[in-house]
Amino acid sequence: MTISVALFDLDGTLVDSLDDLTDAVNHMLAGFGLQQLEPVQVRQLVGKGARNLVKRALATDSPEEINRGLASFTEFNTLHIADKSRLYPGTRELLQQLSDDGIRMAVISNKQEALSRLILKTLEVDSFFDIIAGGDTFPEMKPSPLPLVRVIDELGCNPADAVMVGDSINDIQAGNRAGITTIGCRWGYGDSRELSGAGFRADSCSDIIDLLRQMD
Repeated sequence: MTISVALFDLDGTLVDSLDDLTDAVNHMLAGFGLQQLEPVQVRQLVGKGARNLVKRALATDSPEEINRGLASFTEFNTLHIADKSRLYPGTRELLQQLSDDGIRMAVISNKQEALSRLILKTLEVDSFFDIIAGGDTFPEMKPSPLPLVRVIDELGCNPADAVMVGDSINDIQAGNRAGITTIGCRWGYGDSRELSGAGFRADSCSDIIDLLRQMD
């Protein structure tokens, strides 16, 4: 098996954005007069897109409140997209190595596409990716396999020649359902149980390079 396309999750995989997400959530909660959350609490809410994050943080099913909260969250996060966010150690080197090896890359996140593009551009790694897709790019988001299938089809790749790299059960389930090899990142927001279905697991970015070379 030779990997020609690498698909990456964003938050918790390439970028540690938890502090900025926490600030955006707490800004939104302050507008409702609600108690602030700690990063460890916000960490448990992320993974299925901003609307779900806002809904869970507000603990409401009210469409009006969710829409208001989402607008507040998105506006703040856009203005402070990378005040505290940083690439995980070795990420830039990983992307450069894969590029040098001729492996095409894409980001498939459940974060909104506009915010995904903005944070990658701000951190100066957007140029590595042929496609940047967010939770609102396609009709479905991870754990649905649809975003992965659409992206590899656009890249002209067979599922057997692609790999999905992510830190959560959403990434692993999406990859498995799409028939794509999966690598679970142990350094992200998901706990170890979420990675139990991954084909491989990595403790560092250099591990990913080693795993991909073993697949040649």
